[in-house]
Amino acid sequence: MEIGFAPPVSGSWATPENMIHVARRAEQLGYHSLWTFQRLLVPADLGWSETYHSVQDPLTTLAFLAAHTTRIRLGVAVLNMPFHSPVVLAKQTATLDILTGGRLDVGLGLGWSDEEYQATGASKHRRGSRAAEFLAVLRSLWQDDVVAHRGEFYQVPPTRMEPKPVQRPHPPILLGGAAPPALRRAGRLADGWVSGSQADLRGIGAAVATVKAAAADAGRDPRLLRFVCRGAVRVRAAGTADREPLTGTLEQIRSDLARLAEAGVTELFVDLNFDPEIGSPRVGAQASLRRADEVLDALAPTH
Repeated sequence: MEIGFAPPVSGSWATPENMIHVARRAEQLGYHSLWTFQRLLVPADLGWSETYHSVQDPLTTLAFLAAHTTRIRLGVAVLNMPFHSPVVLAKQTATLDILTGGRLDVGLGLGWSDEEYQATGASKHRRGSRAAEFLAVLRSLWQDDVVAHRGEFYQVPPTRMEPKPVQRPHPPILLGGAAPPALRRAGRLADGWVSGSQADLRGIGAAVATVKAAAADAGRDPRLLRFVCRGAVRVRAAGTADREPLTGTLEQIRSDLARLAEAGVTELFVDLNFDPEIGSPRVGAQASLRRADEVLDALAPTH
């Protein structure tokens, strides 16, 4: 199982200096990848998790970190398709793949925030079918010399998009979502699946199996799919036997990583942004960075 790390993108520690520090340190320690996430808005009453109160843009952050790294892969988990035009996103991600030297992984999802749907003018009507067409347009723009698409949701006249991404046929697409239709969609249409921050990691093996079964039913080889887990790590005092996976001492968390690999996860990235003691606007930036350095060293792939 490959191990990645999430740079600071949420809360007071998400400064340019801290982003660079974590990204470079992760690359030096042999981590496989860096991952960001998307949150556009937060309700005025701040009723959501503190992780969502102050979040940097995911693609802009990856472009910034591309200039400060050379080897480590760069991924977003996830961009919400309803909030984007496939044409604009194809151009942005193709450019980012070029700027990173072919290091980009594109995670896509459907989103859950009613506020963000309303503010972006997106529709939840038949959003699964809309997502499938979105992916078809995105791939065509990345791959085809001439694109001409007349679908139910998207219309692209005969046009060309250049330059193309470095990775061929295109950057890997990972789909998010936890509901059975979303899992099956990942198996049918994507290069893999990425779990969300609220995923029940005790049952992640069942989700992996659902994705693999859908891939096999679609005539695809399930062995070629990637299964990426967002690891919402919270380092705490020793937990009890019924503790949440990835919450506890560093030794307990290392044992959890092994169990997730046995469940079929092919890559896990450590994400401290979802720890309220780190990825919050009310926590000191330097204290968060010191804790992140401890985790970086302790969970490094070469440890």
